[in-house]
Amino acid sequence: MPLIACQSDPIPENNSNSSIFSYVSRAGWNAALPTLVERFSGAAPYVIIHHSYIPSACENTGECVKAMKDMQKYHQEVQKWNDIGYSFAVGGDGLVYQGRGFNVVGAHAPSFNDKSVGICLIGDWTYYTPPKEMLDAVHALIEYGIQNGNIRPDYKLLGHRQVRDTECPGNRLYNEIKTWDHWVEQP
Repeated sequence: MPLIACQSDPIPENNSNSSIFSYVSRAGWNAALPTLVERFSGAAPYVIIHHSYIPSACENTGECVKAMKDMQKYHQEVQKWNDIGYSFAVGGDGLVYQGRGFNVVGAHAPSFNDKSVGICLIGDWTYYTPPKEMLDAVHALIEYGIQNGNIRPDYKLLGHRQVRDTECPGNRLYNEIKTWDHWVEQP
């Protein structure tokens, strides 16, 4: 799979240290325009993992594109946010979908939106662990962010429930990320 970067982010040289993952830009999923883009500078010290709960897990690119559009529409029209809340999402097709992207203030975790990368694994991960392809894509995206200075090498990994009263990212996904390097019990 070729390395494809966010259109707004620098493309790294593809060498042995580069993370390889497949990527769908905002144009690729036909994202609506954001009403406002607020940026933050520097590498994010936090990565926060979410699940969408609704929409449910998508298994192919067509379903995942629809899920992205549905999430963005809900976030913009119902929640009245500037854009989809997350920095990125990962679908059951194993692809990384650009949400707001790196270094853009999100709407996924109050008090952390201006210093984190929010990654949503599309689906409800309360009773099932996401497929390996999804988890591998998350790891590759994080590594890519580190390599390109968008995520601090000493970042702290959190589940959404650690920063807000919610069941997100689902019990099975939360138990999974607790085994990953960089997960911390307290922000």
